Amino acid sequence: MPVASHQGSIDLLGITFQNPILLAAGTAGFGRELDGTVDLDSLGGLVTKAVSLAPRHGNASPRVGEFDGGMINAIGLANPGLAAVVADELPWLVNRLRGARLLVNVVGFAIDEYAAVVAGLESVAGIVAYELNLSCPNTSAGGIEFGADAKSVAAVVAGCRAMTKRPLFAKLSPAMPDIPAIAVAAIDAGASGISVVNTMPGLVFEGRVPRLGNGNGGVSGPALLPVGLLATSRVRRRLPNVPIIGLGGVRTLEHVDQYLEAGANLVAVGTAGLADPRLPERLASAWMARG
Repeated sequence: MPVASHQGSIDLLGITFQNPILLAAGTAGFGRELDGTVDLDSLGGLVTKAVSLAPRHGNASPRVGEFDGGMINAIGLANPGLAAVVADELPWLVNRLRGARLLVNVVGFAIDEYAAVVAGLESVAGIVAYELNLSCPNTSAGGIEFGADAKSVAAVVAGCRAMTKRPLFAKLSPAMPDIPAIAVAAIDAGASGISVVNTMPGLVFEGRVPRLGNGNGGVSGPALLPVGLLATSRVRRRLPNVPIIGLGGVRTLEHVDQYLEAGANLVAVGTAGLADPRLPERLASAWMARG
């Protein structure tokens, strides 16, 4: 496994993370939302919310709903678009971070859009890696997720690899029947690592109507923990030397340990950080204190 630790830090792909705790994409925006509430620099890193080529307003409200096992959301990848992110959001975040590492989540709705976003981000200093959200719908292929098809995954990754030498993490959906095979396709096409898992598709009703304005959405929170652990373990068995970011349902240091035991190198906190913004900071502090 390509990782070495010293004094609690994680060395991965030539990058030193001061601890393995990341903020998952979509849970911290571009950092400003948490500034003054969370010490971002106490974390191992932060994955920004998704960046698309053009601005996106997102789905109809309500976009978020709770249920007994966690949360369901259909934000619709709302973001100000590549140009605004490069001009306004990332410069602030790069200047804000000193120890924590910056990863940028990238989305596209056609294969070449991913590559265009990565190319547009290359001028921003301070980005250590890109995370490719392969759960997006391929509009040119009838809305089928890129991550559902090994050829589409390979095409997206290869296009992005042609634009950058920075590490690429392919983020995969837990709904795929053979996640390890998709992970192999991503690595063979030039990905540096794998992120597992994204949200699980789901539907929750409020009376007789869906809870969300979009109808269905992505399930996250406690119910996703065993799903993420299984996906991490399966990818690790298939790809013993590939960096893995494990995420899904992380709420405690024990959950972090479970992901590491399953084979993750880094562990991202998502929904639990929305409910308790200081939780990721506490997990990072507890990890560091443990040595």
